[in-house]
Amino acid sequence: MLTLEQYTELAAQAHGHICAGQILGLRMAMHGLELLGLDDPTGAHRKRLVTFVEIDRCATDAIGVVTGCRLGKRALKFRDWGKMAATFCDLESGRAVRVVALESSKQKAREMFPETASKGEQQIRAYAVMEAGELFSWQWVKVRVGAEDLPGFKAPRVSCARCGEGINFQREVMRDGEALCRGCAGEQYWEPVGE
Repeated sequence: MLTLEQYTELAAQAHGHICAGQILGLRMAMHGLELLGLDDPTGAHRKRLVTFVEIDRCATDAIGVVTGCRLGKRALKFRDWGKMAATFCDLESGRAVRVVALESSKQKAREMFPETASKGEQQIRAYAVMEAGELFSWQWVKVRVGAEDLPGFKAPRVSCARCGEGINFQREVMRDGEALCRGCAGEQYWEPVGE
């Protein structure tokens, strides 16, 4: 693994800026991988790791920088729970650890750097040097990663019986013997408008 400083440079390039969330995400991923004993996530351990993130904020981009996990590679999984948390899964060993940012770390940052007026700057400085136990709680968990969720999974593509759009990765919903996409099955996040 790289140093925090090296990852910070990569995160700035990937995300466009450095903020407290970026530092927190870098540290979270580094800690999760350390607990799993994976020291080469973008090299030798690249195909062993799947990461679940629970928030769509800056930290998620930073986690991807450290782990190498990406949505497009099917190694990064997003669960919209609004929590500053991530679960790191070693597919080879079957071990997984869920790491959660502690709310108390914000107050600790204020205490560590009271001379710094900006809370964001306080957090950037503090999160870079705080002990892992001051930043995070973690627990070993069991995660079922089905074959259909693995990187490299291939399955027949089916067409939705209503709209005709293709559906990958066994994400169809069966209703009355018909394969439907999730939108036609009632899970739409959009609604059509007249043209």
